[in-house]
Amino acid sequence: MEYFVWNASPIAFSLGPITVFWYGILFASSILLGLEFMKWAFKLEGKNETTIEPLFLYTVVGIVVGARLGHCLFYDPAFYLANPLKIFAVWEGGLASHGGGLGAIIALYFGTKKYKMDFLWLIDRLIVPTALFGFLVRMGNFMNSEIVGIKTDVSWAIIFTKVDAFPRHPAQLYEAFSYLAIFVLLFSIYKFSKAKVKPGLLLGIFLTLVFSARFLVEFVKVKQADYDTSFLFMSTGQALSIPFLLTGLGFIIWSLKKA
Repeated sequence: MEYFVWNASPIAFSLGPITVFWYGILFASSILLGLEFMKWAFKLEGKNETTIEPLFLYTVVGIVVGARLGHCLFYDPAFYLANPLKIFAVWEGGLASHGGGLGAIIALYFGTKKYKMDFLWLIDRLIVPTALFGFLVRMGNFMNSEIVGIKTDVSWAIIFTKVDAFPRHPAQLYEAFSYLAIFVLLFSIYKFSKAKVKPGLLLGIFLTLVFSARFLVEFVKVKQADYDTSFLFMSTGQALSIPFLLTGLGFIIWSLKKA
C-alpha cells in the first residue's frame, strides 16, 4: 500500500544566525489571532478595551509557564527534578496542553481580580480563540513531526521520515481538526446567541469537547510520559483529561440549571 510520506523541514526560513521555525510562527499567529478576537468581542459588547492587552499578557504568561511546568511535572518529573535548570530550556521543546489550560485559568483569575472584571464572562469569550490556538499548535507539531501516532496500516496513515519508516496514525492532525471543528462551533454559538448564552456554558462545552477529543486520540498516540502508567489502565494524557472533562460537564449542567 502507498502511504503519504511526510518529510517537511520544521524550519520556515533563516536570516543569518536567526532560524525561524514553523511551530514558532503558528504559535505566535494563534496568540495574535486570539488578541484580535478579544478586541472584537470587547468592542461588540461595549467593554473597556484598555484592559484587553494586560489581561491577554496574563493569559500568554499563564499558558507558557503552565504548559512548560505541566510537561516537566506530568510527563518526565524524574528528569526535571534531577535537572531543575532544564525546566527553563523551553527551546528544547516540551509543552503540555493540560498545564497550559490550568496556567491560563490561574493567571486570569488574578488578572480579573486586579482589573475588576467578571472572571467567568472573560473565560467564556477567551476559550473561543483558545480552540483555534489548539488547532494551530497541533499543526506546528505536525510540521515538527512530533506527537505522532502508533504504527498502523490504515489507508490514511502517514510515514514520518524524521521518526522512522513505519506508517503511523497522524495523531496531531486528529487533534488539530477536532479543535478546529470545536472553534467553529463555539464561534457560531457566540456570534449568533451571545446575548442568550448563560455564563459558563461556552466554557463547559469547550472543556467537554476538547478533552473528550484528547482522551480519544490518546488511544492511537505514542506514549509521551517517561514512566510506567499501566497501573492507571490509561495514558497520562487520558488521566489528566478526565478532571477537565468532568469540570466541563459540571459547568454545562450548572449553566443550564441557571437558564
